[in-house]
Amino acid sequence: MENAPHGSITDVPGVRVGHAQRSDEGWLTGVTVVLPPPGTVGGVDVRGGGPGTHETDALDPRTLVPTVDAVVLTGGSAFGLVSAHGAQRWCAEHGRGFPVSDRPGEVVPIVPAAAVFDLGRGGVFGHHPDEQMGYDATAAAAATPEHAPVARGTVGAGTGAAIAAQRFKGGVGTASVRISGGPVVGAIAVVNAAGAPVVPGAPVPDLPPWATTELNTTLAVVATDAALDPSEVSRTATAAHDGLARALDPVHTLADGDTVFALATGRLELPSDRPARVTSLVALQAAAATAVRLAVLDGVTRATAVHTSRVDLPVWPHAPA
Repeated sequence: MENAPHGSITDVPGVRVGHAQRSDEGWLTGVTVVLPPPGTVGGVDVRGGGPGTHETDALDPRTLVPTVDAVVLTGGSAFGLVSAHGAQRWCAEHGRGFPVSDRPGEVVPIVPAAAVFDLGRGGVFGHHPDEQMGYDATAAAAATPEHAPVARGTVGAGTGAAIAAQRFKGGVGTASVRISGGPVVGAIAVVNAAGAPVVPGAPVPDLPPWATTELNTTLAVVATDAALDPSEVSRTATAAHDGLARALDPVHTLADGDTVFALATGRLELPSDRPARVTSLVALQAAAATAVRLAVLDGVTRATAVHTSRVDLPVWPHAPA
């Protein structure tokens, strides 16, 4: 495997990312939207003990609709999930969604979402993303050209992110891996973990006993241009959680809402022969875990110190390899 040219989730053809955020007057939060091409198949795996999610049941392989129109990552804990309604409104206005009649425009967009906990980090507990912020982030994603660079660090849903028991700044990171002669796998992560980054050769700080009671969450979206069915996409989301476990310690705690979404755009067919397909899926899912790990560490590296009413959070002192 090798790094793709831009090292971001937008290396996957047709996948776009947009952000909206506020960091003034008691605000420190935002929304990040991943906008895939129409017909993209979606899956999800929720591992954290304190998740804040929306429409994740719709991604179960046993349900009716296999496709996803947008994925929303938001701040604001459960309050911020309303931002998914804004993304849904944008998709409906542009005819993107599951058709429910023969009449044009009568569609129901499938927009799953997950939230990180950043309430009160900008000073005012009640300042959290709303529907308009979700709409704006989706419109921003749609306005970017294909393969556009992704803004990283304290942007979008990573605006109020913190890590290591809220002692260091977190943020948004992204990365990609290309399987030689095969698909591209990209990931984007919002790193707001109770745990600390795991960086080869760097010391891991001793977290206080209450560290895992701090309310946090790390979210990720992994995307590929391979053609996968709903079960294969869901399994890819499961495998991608290994990237979180390699990059953060601890992870998947009761105080985290760790969630990974997976998207398959269907551009590249995998072998239909079962043994060859299994081999391809193993390689793809290993790449998904690698891309998530790199995206998490990228988010830690790209974070910048932002003033909050509580503390000026420093950046993580050890650059990931």
